Formats: sequence, C-alpha cells, structure tokens
Amino acid sequence: MSKRRHSMPFGAELIGDSVRFRLWAPSAKQVDLSLDDGRGIAQLLPMSPVGDGWYELVTGKAQAGALYRYRINGENEVPDPASRRNPNDVHGPSEVINPTEFEWDDDGWRSRPWHEAVIYELHVGTFSPEGTFAGVQARLDHLVQLGVTVIELMPIADFPGKRGWGYDGVLLYAPEAAYGTPNELKSLIAAAHKRGIAVMLDVVYNHFGPEGNYLGMYSPQFFTERHHTPWGAAINFDGENSRPVRDFFINNTLYWLEEYRLDGLRFDAVHAIIDDSKKHILTEIAETARAYAGGNRNIYLVLENGANEARFLGAPGQSDKFDAQWDDDLHHCLHTILTGETDGYYSDYADDPHSKLCRSVAEGFVYQGEYSKHEKHPRGERSSHLPPTAFVIFLQNHDQIGNRALGERMGHLVKNEDALRAATAVLLLAPSPPMLFMGEEWNAPEPFPYFCDFEPELAAKVREGRKKEFSHFERFRDPKNADTIPDPTSRATVESARLDWSKLTGAKHEDWLDLYQRLLAIRQRDIVPLIPEIRFGTCTKLQSGAAFAVDWALAEGSVLHLIANLADEPTRLVGRTAGRLIYATHPNIRATVTKNELAPWSVTWLLERGVIGG
Repeated sequence: MSKRRHSMPFGAELIGDSVRFRLWAPSAKQVDLSLDDGRGIAQLLPMSPVGDGWYELVTGKAQAGALYRYRINGENEVPDPASRRNPNDVHGPSEVINPTEFEWDDDGWRSRPWHEAVIYELHVGTFSPEGTFAGVQARLDHLVQLGVTVIELMPIADFPGKRGWGYDGVLLYAPEAAYGTPNELKSLIAAAHKRGIAVMLDVVYNHFGPEGNYLGMYSPQFFTERHHTPWGAAINFDGENSRPVRDFFINNTLYWLEEYRLDGLRFDAVHAIIDDSKKHILTEIAETARAYAGGNRNIYLVLENGANEARFLGAPGQSDKFDAQWDDDLHHCLHTILTGETDGYYSDYADDPHSKLCRSVAEGFVYQGEYSKHEKHPRGERSSHLPPTAFVIFLQNHDQIGNRALGERMGHLVKNEDALRAATAVLLLAPSPPMLFMGEEWNAPEPFPYFCDFEPELAAKVREGRKKEFSHFERFRDPKNADTIPDPTSRATVESARLDWSKLTGAKHEDWLDLYQRLLAIRQRDIVPLIPEIRFGTCTKLQSGAAFAVDWALAEGSVLHLIANLADEPTRLVGRTAGRLIYATHPNIRATVTKNELAPWSVTWLLERGVIGG
C-alpha cells in the first residue's frame, strides 16, 4: 500500500494540521479566503501578498473537506483555479482534499511498452448506464477480454453543468463532480492496473471553457492578445509574466501522473497552443514528465496536432519528445474510401485516396509539406523517418463521429460490411498503435452527437451556432433537415449517446465483437513482437485501381507485407505474396497469383523471413 500526492506551488495544500492557500492574482489589490464554517456562513481570512502577484495564507481553521472560495477586491468570490474538487460545479466553492486518504495497492504496476498499446477511447458520462467512474470500473473485464491495453478517458476536468464532452473544462485539477469523487477516479485507475490496463487522460491546454473561467478577473496575464485562437485570446505561454502560466500547466501534467497514477496524457489540439519561446511549452512538458518518470515507469505522451509537426515526435520514451500523434490523415483516407464523402477537410483526400492511404500506412502523414486545398496553405512536415509507433491510428473517435451534424458512427454510414471489415483488418494489424472508440468493437448503433450543459444565454447561442455550422452543407440548407440536428443542450441528446450494453448479446453485434477480439489476439501474437524490429515502411501503388501494398523492412532482412484492395471491384495484384500468412479476409491469396487479381475488399497480412541476405 502507498499514498501519493503531488506537492503543488498553488491551491490548497495540507501542511500538518494546517492548510496553505496560495493564489496568483497579479491584478488584484486584495484577496481574502472565504471559508465555509460548516453552517453555510463564510468566514473571511485575509491573504498576504508575498511578491510577484502571489497571495498566501496558512491557517489551522481549515482541514480536509472544508469548502472555500477566494474573495477578490472585497467583492467577487471565485473558486480555486487549482481546485482538487468542486462538488457543486464550477461556480461553487472548492473543497480541500487530502490526496493521501486513498491507499494505492499497485506498487508493482508498470504499464506495457508503448509499441504494445491498443487504445480504447471512452466518454465517462455515456460509456455506462451510471455515467460515472464507478460505471467504467464495473466494465473493465470486458476491455480485458477484448484485448485493450490502454484506456483513454475523454477530458474530465470540471466543466459547466452535468453533461458535456469535457473540452470546455475550466478547473483543470478537479475531476468532474458529476462523474464521482477523486477517490472514485483513483479506484478506477487502480482497478484497471490490477487487470493489466493502463489509463491515459485527455487534457486541454489550448483554452479554457466559455463558462466558469474567472481567471481574467484577477489574473488577465494568463492570456495574451499577441496571439489568437478559435476561442479568442491565447493562453500566455511566451509573454511577460508567462512563467506562472507555464508552471500551472506543467504541474497539471505532473499532478495527473503522480497523484492519480495515470500512465499518460493525450494533449488536445496543440496546433492551437502558440508559443514563440526558445523552448516550446510542449517540449518543457515532455522533458519534465520524462524526468519525473525516470526509468521507473512507462508513461505515454500523445498529441493531437492538425499541423502535422513531426518535430515534436520521436521514439517511445525519448526525453524531449512525444511518443505519438493522432493520425487524422489515415482516418480521412479510410473515411473517404468507405463513405465517398468529400465535404470539408475530406476534400483534401478525394483525389486518389488509396494512394494517400498507402502513404499514410507506410510513413505516417499524408501531408508532409504539401499544399492543402482545404486549409489553403502547405501542411505538415516529413514523417517517413519516424517509427510506426509515432502515429495513433483509428477508424472512429469522438471528433470524427461527434463533429458530424447527427453524430453517426461508421456502422451507420457504411452499409457494406465487407468494406468495414476490410478497413478494420488494416487498422488493427498495422504496426502503429490502434485506437477504438467505445462501442466500436460491437458496432454499437448509438450516435455520439455533441452535447453540453451551459447556462441559458450561452446555451441558446450554442444551439443556433450548431445549426449555422452545418448550413453550408447542401443537406441542411433545407430548414426541415436543419431541424433534425440534435439540440446539443438537451438531455435527450446525451441520452441518445449512452451505450446500450444489452445490444452486445445480439447475434450481429456478437459477430463484430468476435472479429475485434480475434484480430487483436493476432496483433499481440504476430505483429507486436515485430514492431521494435521495423526500420522503415514503403508504399507500392498501381497507377490506377484501388490495390496497394505496404512493406515494412525488419531486422535481418525480413519483411512484413500488407496487400489490400479496398474497392467494390477486383483489381490487379500488387505486392509480394511470399511468406507466412498472418491474416487474410480472403485466405486464397496464393491462388490469386495465377489470376493476377485481388478480390474486392480484400486484406492480406504476410511475414516473409530473411529475404535479404538471409
């Protein structure tokens, strides 16, 4: 048994029989601690300025469980931006938490090496009927049987209301109270570790949500007008007074890794983090996190980066790099092939998507500096030198489902099950870490539309904004069709997204689950041991047609082959067919050699040992 706490330079910290409260409020003239006496009556205790905009108070009048706020300039009371818990939502008081109350029993735990990762993204509020941390914990055995090695939780930083995706969080240290207590989150993580599953958390460092963020009232230096993002003024990572801001986010990373024993973090939309410092904040976060872990833990650091900046990526565990990035390029290729959709960013993949898919499977990014017609500028950096572990690949995730007007999953969009099975065989056996979105493994029919729970005025703007967002799509120009877009502020919308676990036992869904289990078992047996051997991947594509092959050069002259025809018509064979058969949707690949033809929607994986000098 062990107890874990991250000692923070701010917020409420237990020190013996007292509590130290510390707030950075450089624009405030006066800060008082408003302490609830347990009877709903606030006791005001003055906090002392201690230099550089910091206010501090150490008092024995507070203890674990005490509720408190900060009163700014004798007027406005605000929660602690470093609150460990806000039991009554983001506008309510913060709670003093004793992190060492929870006793960890996973001292021998160490997550698997990154190249073994099979990731499962889930939304705590809709994954289970309960919509809580405990609800996730109750279904861990399902994930073990599936073959998952890593759970990735969508953001849980406290957000306004009781339902939301989590990307509008404002209290980055406080787990969403609607999901449960800090100890219940820790219980989930410890239970996952006992079953051999690592846990990652999605964190948002590019903006704060539009409701419940009080930082501008007393610390406007947290933001800068020098840079702008889709959400307004950027977070101040590189200007005057940026050191406390950088420390706030660096400590947040360490807090989750240390106090909650999380095994990694996924950093949301880092292309919207603007930092002209000599050392980018992302690099400083990576270096600090790696130094904390030392050689004692495998921690996973993963980016979402629409700019395809390969310079942030490296081999697993590299001291100043991130292990991987979500590979939107590969998803967009597969989606375009499977659905025929070319709206929005899919327009960049409409021209010969099979060739683009071949490049992405072999090299990571499709766009490695080429001009993007959708974005109207060159996009990306060379990625062919990176290992396949540097790219998290997926057929579905919260963005690619939920950012659709109706939130449809691929099982709804793609009626040809042979096509969907073929794409799944590419995804789950490719050397890059695959990621599933909750329910994907049994082809769950529930949509995952966008939903939120803002205050009335903001909620009205979100409702109208959602309709306007899709008004340029021909389908939704008709007001009748526009009215079919789910109201993101309605409770019915979040309920529509909740997984119905009773459907898992249906024959059709059981077949899908069996496929995912079999492919992930093959992955662990036949693909995972090869990944550290991979030196590079090469793509072979016909001038016309949908067939392509990817060959990964391994140690001692061996080669891993993928041969695929992702189309409705047979096409010419491309690639070698020598080697041991690992998996095939159409097992008679050898017979096709005489016909020089690949069946529609066929995928074959082969391992050829010692073909060069061996």
